[in-house]
Amino acid sequence: MISASQTGPASYIYAATRMRVRKSKLLAREDYIRLLNMGLPEITRFIEETEYKAEIDELAVSFSGIDLIEIGLSWNLANEYQRVLKILPGVMKTFARSYLSHWDIFNVLTILRGKSQGVKTGKIKEILIPAGTINVVTLDRLLAEDSPERIVENLSSWILHPVLEREFAAAQESGSYAGMENELYKAFYRYVLKQTVSGIKGGKPFREYLQLEIDLTNIKTVIRLYQGGVREDVRDLMIEGGNFSVDELVRLAGSESIEEIMEGVKKYYPSGPVANLMEVGGDGEFALHEMENALTQVMLDKMDRISKRYPFSICSTMVYLKRKRYEVANLRAIARGKESGLSGEQIQGYLVM
Repeated sequence: MISASQTGPASYIYAATRMRVRKSKLLAREDYIRLLNMGLPEITRFIEETEYKAEIDELAVSFSGIDLIEIGLSWNLANEYQRVLKILPGVMKTFARSYLSHWDIFNVLTILRGKSQGVKTGKIKEILIPAGTINVVTLDRLLAEDSPERIVENLSSWILHPVLEREFAAAQESGSYAGMENELYKAFYRYVLKQTVSGIKGGKPFREYLQLEIDLTNIKTVIRLYQGGVREDVRDLMIEGGNFSVDELVRLAGSESIEEIMEGVKKYYPSGPVANLMEVGGDGEFALHEMENALTQVMLDKMDRISKRYPFSICSTMVYLKRKRYEVANLRAIARGKESGLSGEQIQGYLVM
């Protein structure tokens, strides 16, 4: 067997092949349709018979029902990401580790929000996904702090700490971490994009993937702002580095109709789920989750094509990591929907399949 720690073409081929095998084990559309017709106990048993078995079995002594499913899924996601990192060689590992650091932002903000709202430490910990560069020991230390100020101080070695420190006072004053969150993600993408500069092996396909993700994030923001009635200049909310320029995004945000926004999206993504959504919803009435799911599917489909174009690059890993994340999101949506008494048809509209 080839060691993933080796350098040279063989280790990259090995790692890419392992990622494709992992992707083949993800749930298929037919599995989700079956789950939509099950009750919560049946869903739990189904999940326990899949790749989530180890986490579900370990947690079953302490949790049950929806809590068991949600925490088991979170644990599995974090564990799987760490297993993937161990497989990857060289620059593939560097790219993946940098990309997965977006979970650091999620974890830090979850802790800050939880502490600010008086949520119990145990409940906050259940939500965390320790898949980034901030390890479990550090997260536990942050959870033990009594104030948001002390949490920020204890993150002085974090690469995004300067942004966190700069935005913290305004977040505390406004009572909202939304502005800080936006600035952290903008800084994150700047940091990761810098690693794709010309000459770095695998940099071009990785950059193409990142541009897709930036586009998806920006367009979702534009759509949410439109639906929220926000029409002023939204330049500061846009992430630079995608296919759409910030000026284009600002123009889209000022659109008079949702159809105008979707037509603008079709400039770069002329076919597939977005175009299909436009045809089906001819009256211009689209639910937010329908538009977001269509955009997400566009991104996933295009990621697959990039991965086929660069079969032994980081792209096979990125495709798997992203699809794994959406599998967990789908399973959560199904479990929560069933817990809330929603019909299978209602839940299906929120799934990315």
